Amino acid sequence: MGLGTEILFVLMLGLLVVGPKQMHALLKHVARAKAQFEKVSDGFKSQLTAEFDAAHHHESKTQTSHELAGDQ
Repeated sequence: MGLGTEILFVLMLGLLVVGPKQMHALLKHVARAKAQFEKVSDGFKSQLTAEFDAAHHHESKTQTSHELAGDQ
């Protein structure tokens, strides 16, 4: 079963369970939730990247100061 077939199956099942009028509202809520999840996920990724870069920058700075002091 391909991904497209699975999505079609879930949509048809949802249509049978909630009906055509509620399906439209449900899909709107799902789209909003997905957008909000992506926004939070992007914020988390950027924060994680910034912290990693800061830690890496601090580590390379410390290593450079040890090399200058001859502590290699």
